[in-house]
Amino acid sequence: MRSLDRSLQPRHPTKALNMGRRIIQVEIEDLAFDGKAVAHLEGKVVFLDGGLPGETVTAEITRSKPRYSQATVLDITDKCDARIPAVCTHFDHCGGCTWQDLEYDRQLFFKKKQVQECLNHIGGLEQVEVDEVVPSENIFDYRNKMEFSFHFADESTFRLGLHRRGCYDDIFDLEKCHLQSDTASEIVHHVRDFVRQESIPVYDVKTHLGFMRFLMLREAKKTGQIMVNIVTNIGNLPGQDRLVEGLTREFPNIATIVHGQNGKKSNIAVSEIENVLYGPGFIEEQLFDCRFRIRANSFFQTNTLQSEVLYQTGFDLLDPRPTDRLLDLYCGTGSIGILLASRVAEVKGVELVEDAVRAAVDNADLNQIENISFYQGHVKEFLKSLGSEERQFDVVVIDPPRAGLHPKALKRTIALQPNKLLYISCNPATFARDAKEIVAAGYSVSRVKPVDMFPHTKHIELVALFAK
Repeated sequence: MRSLDRSLQPRHPTKALNMGRRIIQVEIEDLAFDGKAVAHLEGKVVFLDGGLPGETVTAEITRSKPRYSQATVLDITDKCDARIPAVCTHFDHCGGCTWQDLEYDRQLFFKKKQVQECLNHIGGLEQVEVDEVVPSENIFDYRNKMEFSFHFADESTFRLGLHRRGCYDDIFDLEKCHLQSDTASEIVHHVRDFVRQESIPVYDVKTHLGFMRFLMLREAKKTGQIMVNIVTNIGNLPGQDRLVEGLTREFPNIATIVHGQNGKKSNIAVSEIENVLYGPGFIEEQLFDCRFRIRANSFFQTNTLQSEVLYQTGFDLLDPRPTDRLLDLYCGTGSIGILLASRVAEVKGVELVEDAVRAAVDNADLNQIENISFYQGHVKEFLKSLGSEERQFDVVVIDPPRAGLHPKALKRTIALQPNKLLYISCNPATFARDAKEIVAAGYSVSRVKPVDMFPHTKHIELVALFAK
Protein backbone atom coordinates (compact mmCIF):
# COMPACT_ATOMS: atom_id res chain seq x y z
CA MET A 1 0.00 0.00 0.00
CA ARG A 2 1.77 3.03 -1.23
CA SER A 3 1.53 6.23 -3.20
CA LEU A 4 1.99 5.51 -6.89
CA ASP A 5 5.64 5.69 -7.91
CA ARG A 6 6.82 8.08 -10.60
CA SER A 7 6.55 5.48 -13.36
CA LEU A 8 2.79 5.23 -12.79
CA GLN A 9 2.12 8.96 -12.63
CA PRO A 10 -0.09 10.54 -15.31
CA ARG A 11 1.67 11.42 -18.56
CA HIS A 12 1.09 15.13 -17.89
CA PRO A 13 1.98 15.47 -14.19
CA THR A 14 1.87 19.25 -14.25
CA LYS A 15 -1.67 19.27 -15.60
CA ALA A 16 -2.68 16.61 -13.09
CA LEU A 17 -1.18 18.65 -10.26
CA ASN A 18 -3.11 21.73 -11.37
CA MET A 19 -6.30 19.70 -11.38
CA GLY A 20 -5.60 18.54 -7.84
CA ARG A 21 -5.54 14.85 -8.85
CA ARG A 22 -3.79 12.24 -6.75
CA ILE A 23 -3.14 8.82 -8.21
CA ILE A 24 -2.39 5.97 -5.78
CA GLN A 25 -1.71 2.24 -5.82
CA VAL A 26 -3.18 0.13 -3.00
CA GLU A 27 -4.07 -3.45 -2.17
CA ILE A 28 -7.74 -4.17 -1.52
CA GLU A 29 -8.20 -5.81 1.88
CA ASP A 30 -11.94 -6.15 2.41
CA LEU A 31 -15.44 -5.19 1.29
CA ALA A 32 -17.29 -2.68 3.46
CA PHE A 33 -20.91 -2.87 4.61
CA ASP A 34 -22.02 -0.67 1.72
CA GLY A 35 -20.21 -2.83 -0.83
CA LYS A 36 -17.22 -0.54 -1.34
CA ALA A 37 -13.71 -1.97 -1.41
CA VAL A 38 -11.45 -1.17 1.57
CA ALA A 39 -7.74 -0.41 1.60
CA HIS A 40 -5.32 1.55 3.80
CA LEU A 41 -2.88 4.28 2.84
CA GLU A 42 -0.68 6.37 5.12
CA GLY A 43 -2.65 5.42 8.21
CA LYS A 44 -6.08 6.19 6.72
CA VAL A 45 -8.84 3.97 5.41
CA VAL A 46 -9.53 4.28 1.69
CA PHE A 47 -12.99 3.36 0.37
CA LEU A 48 -12.97 2.55 -3.33
CA ASP A 49 -15.57 2.17 -6.05
CA GLY A 50 -14.33 -1.03 -7.67
CA GLY A 51 -11.75 -3.66 -6.80
CA LEU A 52 -12.00 -6.94 -4.89
CA PRO A 53 -10.09 -8.22 -1.84
CA GLY A 54 -6.63 -9.46 -2.76
CA GLU A 55 -6.28 -7.18 -5.78
CA THR A 56 -3.77 -4.40 -6.33
CA VAL A 57 -5.36 -1.42 -8.04
CA THR A 58 -4.46 1.97 -9.40
CA ALA A 59 -6.99 4.54 -8.22
CA GLU A 60 -7.67 8.25 -8.05
CA ILE A 61 -8.52 9.96 -4.76
CA THR A 62 -11.85 11.74 -5.20
CA ARG A 63 -12.36 12.95 -1.63
CA SER A 64 -10.04 13.21 1.33
CA LYS A 65 -11.21 13.49 4.93
CA PRO A 66 -9.17 13.49 8.16
CA ARG A 67 -9.98 9.83 8.90
CA TYR A 68 -10.64 8.34 5.48
CA SER A 69 -10.44 8.91 1.74
CA GLN A 70 -12.66 7.95 -1.17
CA ALA A 71 -11.25 6.78 -4.48
CA THR A 72 -12.24 5.42 -7.87
CA VAL A 73 -10.38 2.49 -9.38
CA LEU A 74 -8.68 3.32 -12.69
CA ASP A 75 -6.94 0.02 -13.35
CA ILE A 76 -6.52 -3.40 -11.73
CA THR A 77 -2.84 -4.31 -11.64
CA ASP A 78 -3.22 -7.77 -10.06
CA LYS A 79 -6.58 -9.56 -10.19
CA CYS A 80 -7.78 -11.99 -7.53
CA ASP A 81 -8.83 -15.58 -8.21
CA ALA A 82 -12.43 -14.86 -7.17
CA ARG A 83 -12.95 -12.32 -9.98
CA ILE A 84 -15.13 -13.58 -12.83
CA PRO A 85 -16.38 -11.90 -16.01
CA ALA A 86 -19.60 -9.96 -15.45
CA VAL A 87 -22.49 -11.24 -17.57
CA CYS A 88 -24.16 -7.85 -18.03
CA THR A 89 -22.97 -5.39 -20.66
CA HIS A 90 -24.06 -2.54 -18.36
CA PHE A 91 -21.94 -3.74 -15.43
CA ASP A 92 -19.25 -1.06 -15.68
CA HIS A 93 -21.72 1.81 -15.26
CA CYS A 94 -24.89 0.38 -13.65
CA GLY A 95 -25.52 1.06 -9.98
CA GLY A 96 -27.25 -2.28 -9.41
CA CYS A 97 -25.15 -5.47 -9.50
CA THR A 98 -21.89 -4.12 -8.10
CA TRP A 99 -20.74 -7.63 -7.09
CA GLN A 100 -21.54 -9.39 -10.36
CA ASP A 101 -17.81 -9.84 -11.05
CA LEU A 102 -17.31 -11.71 -7.76
CA GLU A 103 -17.85 -15.48 -7.49
CA TYR A 104 -21.19 -16.20 -5.86
CA ASP A 105 -19.67 -18.23 -2.99
CA ARG A 106 -17.47 -15.25 -2.12
CA GLN A 107 -20.48 -12.93 -2.24
CA LEU A 108 -22.08 -15.11 0.42
CA PHE A 109 -18.87 -15.09 2.48
CA PHE A 110 -18.76 -11.30 2.61
CA LYS A 111 -22.48 -11.01 3.33
CA LYS A 112 -22.14 -13.30 6.35
CA LYS A 113 -19.10 -11.30 7.44
CA GLN A 114 -21.08 -8.06 7.27
CA VAL A 115 -23.85 -9.52 9.46
CA GLN A 116 -21.31 -10.74 12.02
CA GLU A 117 -19.49 -7.40 12.12
CA CYS A 118 -22.73 -5.48 12.62
CA LEU A 119 -23.70 -7.76 15.49
CA ASN A 120 -20.27 -7.38 17.08
CA HIS A 121 -19.60 -3.67 16.59
CA ILE A 122 -23.10 -2.17 16.67
CA GLY A 123 -25.00 -4.66 18.82
CA GLY A 124 -22.16 -5.86 21.05
CA LEU A 125 -23.50 -9.39 20.55
CA GLU A 126 -20.30 -11.37 19.97
CA GLN A 127 -21.88 -14.51 21.45
CA VAL A 128 -24.60 -14.71 18.78
CA GLU A 129 -23.85 -17.32 16.12
CA VAL A 130 -24.35 -16.34 12.47
CA ASP A 131 -25.32 -19.27 10.27
CA GLU A 132 -24.04 -19.74 6.74
CA VAL A 133 -26.01 -17.61 4.29
CA VAL A 134 -28.86 -19.48 2.60
CA PRO A 135 -28.05 -19.05 -1.12
CA SER A 136 -30.57 -18.09 -3.77
CA GLU A 137 -31.44 -20.92 -6.13
CA ASN A 138 -31.65 -18.42 -8.99
CA ILE A 139 -28.86 -15.83 -9.16
CA PHE A 140 -30.29 -14.22 -12.31
CA ASP A 141 -33.87 -13.52 -13.42
CA TYR A 142 -35.07 -13.43 -9.82
CA ARG A 143 -36.59 -9.97 -9.45
CA ASN A 144 -40.37 -9.62 -9.70
CA LYS A 145 -40.24 -5.82 -9.70
CA MET A 146 -38.06 -3.27 -11.51
CA GLU A 147 -38.34 0.51 -11.82
CA PHE A 148 -36.95 2.33 -14.85
CA SER A 149 -36.58 6.09 -15.14
CA PHE A 150 -37.11 8.40 -18.10
CA HIS A 151 -34.29 10.91 -18.43
CA PHE A 152 -34.48 14.18 -20.36
CA ALA A 153 -31.23 14.79 -22.25
CA ASP A 154 -32.24 17.60 -24.60
CA GLU A 155 -35.24 18.61 -26.73
CA SER A 156 -34.70 15.69 -29.12
CA THR A 157 -33.11 13.02 -26.91
CA PHE A 158 -34.20 10.99 -23.90
CA ARG A 159 -33.22 7.75 -22.19
CA LEU A 160 -35.18 5.04 -20.43
CA GLY A 161 -33.24 2.80 -18.10
CA LEU A 162 -31.44 2.64 -14.76
CA HIS A 163 -29.21 4.95 -12.74
CA ARG A 164 -25.53 5.16 -13.45
CA ARG A 165 -23.40 4.01 -10.56
CA GLY A 166 -23.10 6.75 -7.95
CA CYS A 167 -25.41 9.14 -9.85
CA TYR A 168 -28.91 10.10 -8.79
CA ASP A 169 -29.49 12.35 -11.80
CA ASP A 170 -28.08 10.35 -14.72
CA ILE A 171 -29.76 7.43 -16.49
CA PHE A 172 -28.41 5.09 -19.15
CA ASP A 173 -30.51 3.40 -21.85
CA LEU A 174 -31.24 -0.17 -20.85
CA GLU A 175 -30.57 -2.95 -23.33
CA LYS A 176 -31.05 -5.92 -21.01
CA CYS A 177 -31.12 -6.43 -17.25
CA HIS A 178 -30.18 -9.96 -16.20
CA LEU A 179 -32.03 -9.67 -12.88
CA GLN A 180 -35.37 -9.74 -14.69
CA SER A 181 -36.78 -11.85 -17.52
CA ASP A 182 -36.05 -11.29 -21.18
CA THR A 183 -39.71 -10.32 -21.61
CA ALA A 184 -39.37 -7.48 -19.12
CA SER A 185 -36.38 -6.04 -21.00
CA GLU A 186 -38.32 -6.30 -24.26
CA ILE A 187 -41.21 -4.34 -22.71
CA VAL A 188 -38.75 -1.56 -21.83
CA HIS A 189 -37.70 -1.38 -25.48
CA HIS A 190 -41.33 -1.35 -26.64
CA VAL A 191 -42.31 1.53 -24.35
CA ARG A 192 -39.17 3.51 -25.23
CA ASP A 193 -39.90 3.12 -28.97
CA PHE A 194 -43.53 4.14 -28.44
CA VAL A 195 -42.61 7.34 -26.57
CA ARG A 196 -40.11 8.21 -29.28
CA GLN A 197 -42.58 7.55 -32.12
CA GLU A 198 -45.34 9.54 -30.41
CA SER A 199 -42.92 12.39 -29.54
CA ILE A 200 -44.16 12.44 -25.95
CA PRO A 201 -42.08 14.89 -23.86
CA VAL A 202 -39.99 13.37 -21.08
CA TYR A 203 -39.94 14.84 -17.58
CA ASP A 204 -36.95 17.00 -16.69
CA VAL A 205 -36.05 16.76 -12.99
CA LYS A 206 -34.37 20.18 -13.15
CA THR A 207 -37.14 22.24 -14.76
CA HIS A 208 -40.00 19.93 -13.66
CA LEU A 209 -41.43 20.15 -17.18
CA GLY A 210 -42.31 17.22 -19.40
CA PHE A 211 -44.56 14.21 -19.02
CA MET A 212 -43.04 10.67 -18.95
CA ARG A 213 -41.44 9.85 -15.59
CA PHE A 214 -41.16 6.12 -14.78
CA LEU A 215 -41.87 2.64 -16.08
CA MET A 216 -42.44 0.04 -13.38
CA LEU A 217 -42.76 -3.64 -14.24
CA ARG A 218 -44.01 -6.36 -11.91
CA GLU A 219 -43.75 -9.99 -12.97
CA ALA A 220 -45.20 -12.82 -10.88
CA LYS A 221 -42.70 -15.68 -11.08
CA LYS A 222 -45.18 -18.42 -10.12
CA THR A 223 -48.18 -17.34 -12.21
CA GLY A 224 -46.36 -15.55 -15.04
CA GLN A 225 -48.64 -12.50 -14.86
CA ILE A 226 -47.08 -9.13 -15.73
CA MET A 227 -48.09 -5.61 -14.69
CA VAL A 228 -47.00 -2.56 -16.67
CA ASN A 229 -47.23 0.63 -14.60
CA ILE A 230 -46.47 3.86 -16.47
CA VAL A 231 -45.96 6.87 -14.18
CA THR A 232 -46.26 10.33 -15.70
CA ASN A 233 -46.83 13.94 -14.79
CA ILE A 234 -50.47 14.94 -14.34
CA GLY A 235 -52.56 14.47 -17.49
CA ASN A 236 -53.84 11.92 -19.97
CA LEU A 237 -51.37 9.56 -21.60
CA PRO A 238 -51.09 10.39 -25.32
CA GLY A 239 -51.90 7.45 -27.59
CA GLN A 240 -52.78 5.22 -24.65
CA ASP A 241 -55.12 3.00 -26.67
CA ARG A 242 -52.40 2.31 -29.25
CA LEU A 243 -49.91 1.61 -26.47
CA VAL A 244 -52.26 -0.84 -24.74
CA GLU A 245 -53.10 -2.60 -28.00
CA GLY A 246 -49.43 -2.92 -28.96
CA LEU A 247 -48.26 -4.17 -25.56
CA THR A 248 -51.00 -6.75 -25.09
CA ARG A 249 -50.61 -8.05 -28.64
CA GLU A 250 -46.84 -8.47 -28.38
CA PHE A 251 -46.72 -9.64 -24.73
CA PRO A 252 -49.70 -11.91 -23.96
CA ASN A 253 -48.57 -12.42 -20.32
CA ILE A 254 -49.43 -8.81 -19.52
CA ALA A 255 -52.40 -9.09 -17.17
CA THR A 256 -52.89 -5.41 -16.41
CA ILE A 257 -51.65 -1.96 -17.47
CA VAL A 258 -51.84 0.99 -15.07
CA HIS A 259 -51.33 4.70 -15.70
CA GLY A 260 -50.15 6.47 -12.56
CA GLN A 261 -49.93 10.26 -12.34
CA ASN A 262 -47.55 12.11 -10.03
CA GLY A 263 -47.37 15.91 -10.15
CA LYS A 264 -45.00 16.29 -7.21
CA LYS A 265 -41.43 17.48 -7.64
CA SER A 266 -40.06 14.60 -5.59
CA ASN A 267 -38.84 12.09 -8.14
CA ILE A 268 -40.39 8.84 -6.90
CA ALA A 269 -42.48 6.29 -8.76
CA VAL A 270 -45.53 6.61 -6.50
CA SER A 271 -48.78 7.88 -7.99
CA GLU A 272 -51.27 10.43 -6.72
CA ILE A 273 -53.83 9.37 -9.32
CA GLU A 274 -54.13 5.85 -10.71
CA ASN A 275 -56.06 4.79 -13.81
CA VAL A 276 -56.34 1.19 -14.93
CA LEU A 277 -55.97 1.05 -18.72
CA TYR A 278 -56.21 -2.72 -19.09
CA GLY A 279 -57.08 -5.68 -16.88
CA PRO A 280 -58.03 -5.69 -13.18
CA GLY A 281 -55.34 -3.31 -11.88
CA PHE A 282 -53.42 -6.06 -10.08
CA ILE A 283 -51.52 -9.28 -10.71
CA GLU A 284 -51.63 -12.43 -8.59
CA GLU A 285 -48.69 -14.36 -7.18
CA GLN A 286 -48.46 -17.62 -5.25
CA LEU A 287 -46.56 -18.15 -1.98
CA PHE A 288 -46.83 -21.69 -0.61
CA ASP A 289 -50.54 -22.51 -0.79
CA CYS A 290 -51.78 -18.90 -0.65
CA ARG A 291 -52.58 -16.46 -3.45
CA PHE A 292 -51.69 -12.76 -3.22
CA ARG A 293 -52.91 -9.80 -5.24
CA ILE A 294 -50.21 -7.23 -5.95
CA ARG A 295 -51.14 -3.70 -7.00
CA ALA A 296 -48.95 -0.98 -8.46
CA ASN A 297 -47.78 0.42 -5.12
CA SER A 298 -48.05 -2.72 -2.98
CA PHE A 299 -45.03 -3.91 -1.04
CA PHE A 300 -44.18 -7.50 -1.90
CA GLN A 301 -40.86 -9.28 -1.44
CA THR A 302 -38.87 -8.72 -4.65
CA ASN A 303 -37.54 -12.27 -4.96
CA THR A 304 -40.64 -14.49 -4.98
CA LEU A 305 -38.95 -17.90 -4.86
CA GLN A 306 -36.47 -16.89 -2.17
CA SER A 307 -39.29 -15.28 -0.17
CA GLU A 308 -40.62 -18.74 0.54
CA VAL A 309 -37.17 -19.73 1.84
CA LEU A 310 -36.98 -16.55 3.98
CA TYR A 311 -40.44 -17.06 5.47
CA GLN A 312 -40.01 -20.80 6.04
CA THR A 313 -36.73 -20.09 7.85
CA GLY A 314 -38.56 -17.67 10.14
CA PHE A 315 -41.58 -19.94 10.66
CA ASP A 316 -39.33 -22.85 11.65
CA LEU A 317 -37.64 -20.66 14.25
CA LEU A 318 -40.94 -19.32 15.54
CA ASP A 319 -42.68 -22.71 15.84
CA PRO A 320 -46.06 -21.11 16.75
CA ARG A 321 -48.73 -22.82 18.83
CA PRO A 322 -52.43 -23.14 17.88
CA THR A 323 -53.36 -21.01 20.90
CA ASP A 324 -51.03 -18.07 20.11
CA ARG A 325 -52.21 -14.53 19.47
CA LEU A 326 -49.85 -13.08 16.88
CA LEU A 327 -49.07 -9.42 16.20
CA ASP A 328 -47.62 -8.73 12.73
CA LEU A 329 -45.93 -5.30 12.70
CA TYR A 330 -45.11 -3.57 9.40
CA CYS A 331 -47.29 -6.21 7.78
CA GLY A 332 -47.38 -4.70 4.27
CA THR A 333 -49.92 -6.58 2.15
CA GLY A 334 -50.34 -9.18 4.89
CA SER A 335 -48.28 -12.05 3.50
CA ILE A 336 -46.63 -13.20 6.75
CA GLY A 337 -49.77 -12.98 8.85
CA ILE A 338 -51.88 -14.72 6.22
CA LEU A 339 -49.36 -17.54 5.86
CA LEU A 340 -49.25 -18.02 9.65
CA ALA A 341 -52.97 -17.62 10.31
CA SER A 342 -53.75 -21.33 10.02
CA ARG A 343 -51.15 -22.12 12.69
CA VAL A 344 -52.33 -19.70 15.40
CA ALA A 345 -55.55 -18.59 17.07
CA GLU A 346 -55.56 -14.94 15.93
CA VAL A 347 -53.48 -12.48 13.88
CA LYS A 348 -53.43 -8.67 14.05
CA GLY A 349 -51.54 -6.84 11.31
CA VAL A 350 -50.34 -3.22 11.50
CA GLU A 351 -49.26 -1.17 8.48
CA LEU A 352 -48.93 2.55 7.73
CA VAL A 353 -49.58 2.53 3.97
CA GLU A 354 -53.32 2.66 3.28
CA ASP A 355 -53.09 0.94 -0.11
CA ALA A 356 -51.15 -1.92 1.46
CA VAL A 357 -53.80 -2.40 4.15
CA ARG A 358 -56.55 -2.54 1.52
CA ALA A 359 -54.50 -5.14 -0.35
CA ALA A 360 -54.00 -7.10 2.89
CA VAL A 361 -57.74 -7.22 3.51
CA ASP A 362 -58.31 -8.36 -0.09
CA ASN A 363 -55.63 -11.04 0.26
CA ALA A 364 -57.15 -12.35 3.49
CA ASP A 365 -60.56 -12.58 1.79
CA LEU A 366 -59.01 -14.19 -1.31
CA ASN A 367 -57.52 -16.94 0.86
CA GLN A 368 -60.62 -17.21 3.09
CA ILE A 369 -58.67 -16.28 6.23
CA GLU A 370 -61.12 -15.31 8.97
CA ASN A 371 -58.92 -15.03 12.08
CA ILE A 372 -56.96 -11.98 10.90
CA SER A 373 -57.60 -8.23 11.10
CA PHE A 374 -55.61 -5.14 10.12
CA TYR A 375 -54.91 -1.69 11.53
CA GLN A 376 -53.83 1.19 9.31
CA GLY A 377 -51.46 3.65 10.98
CA HIS A 378 -48.05 4.11 12.60
CA VAL A 379 -46.81 1.11 14.58
CA LYS A 380 -45.80 3.30 17.52
CA GLU A 381 -49.28 4.91 17.66
CA PHE A 382 -51.03 1.55 17.44
CA LEU A 383 -48.96 0.17 20.30
CA LYS A 384 -49.64 3.28 22.37
CA SER A 385 -53.38 2.94 21.85
CA LEU A 386 -53.62 -0.64 23.14
CA GLY A 387 -55.57 -1.21 26.32
CA SER A 388 -54.40 -3.65 28.97
CA GLU A 389 -56.58 -6.49 27.69
CA GLU A 390 -55.47 -5.89 24.10
CA ARG A 391 -51.79 -6.17 24.96
CA GLN A 392 -51.79 -9.95 25.42
CA PHE A 393 -49.87 -11.11 22.36
CA ASP A 394 -47.91 -14.34 22.65
CA VAL A 395 -45.89 -13.73 19.50
CA VAL A 396 -44.76 -10.57 17.69
CA VAL A 397 -43.40 -10.63 14.14
CA ILE A 398 -41.42 -7.58 12.95
CA ASP A 399 -40.47 -6.97 9.31
CA PRO A 400 -39.58 -3.25 9.30
CA PRO A 401 -38.16 -1.02 6.55
CA ARG A 402 -34.39 -0.52 6.23
CA ALA A 403 -34.41 2.13 8.96
CA GLY A 404 -35.50 -0.48 11.52
CA LEU A 405 -37.93 0.29 14.32
CA HIS A 406 -38.68 3.79 15.55
CA PRO A 407 -37.27 4.03 19.11
CA LYS A 408 -40.76 4.47 20.57
CA ALA A 409 -42.10 1.55 18.53
CA LEU A 410 -39.26 -0.64 19.78
CA LYS A 411 -39.80 0.39 23.39
CA ARG A 412 -43.55 -0.24 23.17
CA THR A 413 -43.05 -3.58 21.42
CA ILE A 414 -40.78 -4.77 24.22
CA ALA A 415 -43.34 -3.52 26.77
CA LEU A 416 -45.85 -6.03 25.36
CA GLN A 417 -43.58 -8.76 26.78
CA PRO A 418 -44.40 -11.41 24.18
CA ASN A 419 -42.95 -14.87 24.72
CA LYS A 420 -41.35 -14.79 21.26
CA LEU A 421 -40.33 -12.01 18.91
CA LEU A 422 -39.43 -12.91 15.32
CA TYR A 423 -37.41 -10.20 13.57
CA ILE A 424 -36.98 -10.23 9.77
CA SER A 425 -34.55 -7.56 8.60
CA CYS A 426 -33.19 -6.21 5.32
CA ASN A 427 -30.50 -4.15 7.08
CA PRO A 428 -28.00 -5.87 9.44
CA ALA A 429 -26.91 -2.51 10.91
CA THR A 430 -30.35 -1.39 12.10
CA PHE A 431 -31.14 -4.96 13.15
CA ALA A 432 -28.03 -5.03 15.36
CA ARG A 433 -29.01 -1.68 16.89
CA ASP A 434 -32.52 -2.94 17.71
CA ALA A 435 -31.26 -6.36 18.83
CA LYS A 436 -29.04 -4.71 21.42
CA GLU A 437 -32.10 -3.08 23.03
CA ILE A 438 -34.20 -6.26 22.88
CA VAL A 439 -31.49 -8.33 24.55
CA ALA A 440 -30.98 -5.64 27.19
CA ALA A 441 -34.70 -5.95 28.01
CA GLY A 442 -34.28 -9.61 28.99
CA TYR A 443 -34.64 -11.52 25.73
CA SER A 444 -32.13 -14.00 24.37
CA VAL A 445 -31.08 -14.63 20.78
CA SER A 446 -28.77 -17.53 20.06
CA ARG A 447 -28.37 -17.37 16.31
CA VAL A 448 -29.04 -15.27 13.23
CA LYS A 449 -29.92 -16.82 9.87
CA PRO A 450 -28.99 -14.72 6.79
CA VAL A 451 -30.91 -15.40 3.57
CA ASP A 452 -29.62 -14.06 0.25
CA MET A 453 -32.52 -12.38 -1.52
CA PHE A 454 -30.43 -10.22 -3.86
CA PRO A 455 -27.49 -12.01 -5.56
CA HIS A 456 -24.77 -9.77 -7.07
CA THR A 457 -25.67 -6.89 -4.73
CA LYS A 458 -24.44 -5.90 -1.28
CA HIS A 459 -27.89 -6.48 0.28
CA ILE A 460 -28.66 -9.31 2.67
CA GLU A 461 -31.79 -10.26 4.65
CA LEU A 462 -31.73 -12.08 7.95
CA VAL A 463 -34.05 -13.77 10.42
CA ALA A 464 -33.66 -14.03 14.18
CA LEU A 465 -35.85 -15.23 17.05
CA PHE A 466 -35.80 -13.48 20.45
CA ALA A 467 -37.23 -15.45 23.35
CA LYS A 468 -37.82 -14.68 27.01
